[in-house]
Amino acid sequence: MRFLTFLSVVIILLFVFYLDDSSGDIKFSHHDFSGASWSNGEICIVCHTPHHANQEVSDSPLWNHQVTNAVFELYSSSTSDAVPGQPNGKSKLCLSCHDGTVAFENHSGVTSGTRFMNSGNVGTSLANDHPISFIYNSALANADGELYDPSTAPSGLGGTIAEDFLDNGSLECSSCHDVHISRNTQGCVGCHNVHGSGGVATNTLSLRVSNDGSGLCKTCHDK
Repeated sequence: MRFLTFLSVVIILLFVFYLDDSSGDIKFSHHDFSGASWSNGEICIVCHTPHHANQEVSDSPLWNHQVTNAVFELYSSSTSDAVPGQPNGKSKLCLSCHDGTVAFENHSGVTSGTRFMNSGNVGTSLANDHPISFIYNSALANADGELYDPSTAPSGLGGTIAEDFLDNGSLECSSCHDVHISRNTQGCVGCHNVHGSGGVATNTLSLRVSNDGSGLCKTCHDK
């Protein structure tokens, strides 16, 4: 009898924990658009569809949103050994809202939307953002001297940087961000800001690893 009572309590606690734990759930996150008039009351439909997916970007996850055609100004620095290219892979999907050129409601075949991103708008200049769409491999780590080897360095998520963070060997928006989690932590403060000029505190959202103490930065950067 005591065992059954104990088991019942455990089941109830697990059920409550499941309801309250949104850390790995897009519901109630800043990418939950179910309350918007242009989402048909659905969470997933803005980005994903089970049928007739947009295949403009290879290896895209059943994509349902119009893809950006913008040409981006790229990050460039004399101290960087990485060579960024025009955004591709999952980065291009992210920028299909975050560059401000494609309307939120341009999904499911709609191309005439009028609601564009303001807050969180990266724009078409990536010159002052962390570089993306470049190959991050052992050769780059060796050439740079202050990057961990992605093939062997741990990601903090159970595998290596290459296994858990990279998109077909390339560093993309999805290397740092996962839109399906709602983590909200304070970004690097002081001399660096990955989404703008230095010296400004940033509020970074949906990070794949907490950036407390610059933890996410130090996953790849050997400082």
